[in-house]
Parts: sequence; C-alpha cells; structure tokens
Amino acid sequence: MAKDPKSAVEVEVEAPAPASKKKLIIIIAAVVLLAGGGAAAWFMMHQKADPHKEEVKHAEPAKAPVFITLETFTVNLQPDPDEKFLQVDMQLQVASNEVAEELKTQMPVVRNRLLLLLTSKKASEILTMDGKKQLSDEIVAELKKPFSVNAKPQEILGVYFTSFVVQ
Repeated sequence: MAKDPKSAVEVEVEAPAPASKKKLIIIIAAVVLLAGGGAAAWFMMHQKADPHKEEVKHAEPAKAPVFITLETFTVNLQPDPDEKFLQVDMQLQVASNEVAEELKTQMPVVRNRLLLLLTSKKASEILTMDGKKQLSDEIVAELKKPFSVNAKPQEILGVYFTSFVVQ
C-alpha cells in the first residue's frame, strides 16, 4: 500500500506540473514583453523630448528691437464732409541696424510715401481702432516696397503711433 499512495502522490504531482510550467513560462514571457514594451515607450518619449530641450538651451538670445523715430506728420485729410487734418508721430520697428541706416538714407522717399498715403485718408476711416490698425498695416506695406528696381524689400516689422490727433 505504501507504493500506491506514493505513486498516487507522484502521479498527482507529475500530472499538474507540465501544465503549471507552461502557464509559468507564458506568464514570465508576458511580463518580459510588457516590461520591454514599457521600457521602449519610455525611451522613445524621452528621446523625442530631449532634442527640444537642447534646442531651447542653444537658441540665440533675443535681439533688442530697433526703432526709428520719424518726425511729426501734419497733413490735410480728404473732406468727410468737413476739412480735417491729422497730426501723427510714429516709430518704425525694423529688423536690424542696417535696415535702420538704409531707411535714414532714404528718408525723403520714406516721408513722401507716408505723406501720399496719409493724405489719401478720410477722418472717418482712421478714427476707429480698426482704422488705425489698417493704416498701420498699409504703412508697413508701403515702406516694405524696394527703393529701387533691383533692391530688396525693407524689413519693416511694425509701425507704432506715439501721437495721433485728428481735428
């Protein structure tokens, strides 16, 4: 009888052993795959983030803005229905000191272009906030035009009104 219980015990232990080994191997394989996938995902996410951090660290420092102060413009506006005039002070923001110097050498042309543009306006067109913004955009477009046939356009970044009076 002693053999029967041992053989029965041996049979019971041996019979489930192959099934539990398979399950154990499958569980270990799944854990290894999940860990590998998680590690790969973490590595890829940090790999993409690092170049952006390096770019930010190596970015050039911002240049100080370059402004040109223009002399006061006093012009007659188009009748609307009354005669009105505009007195305006403005500053131009340009891309570099070289552009500023070019504009200074061409100041008679700059002033002529601005006078022609300003005198073409009616008071009702430029009194609103949108009208002033549109006028600013038109000034930038006008001053970006090259001064000669083969010249490149000026790099005008913005126009800022420092005084704006319509009477």
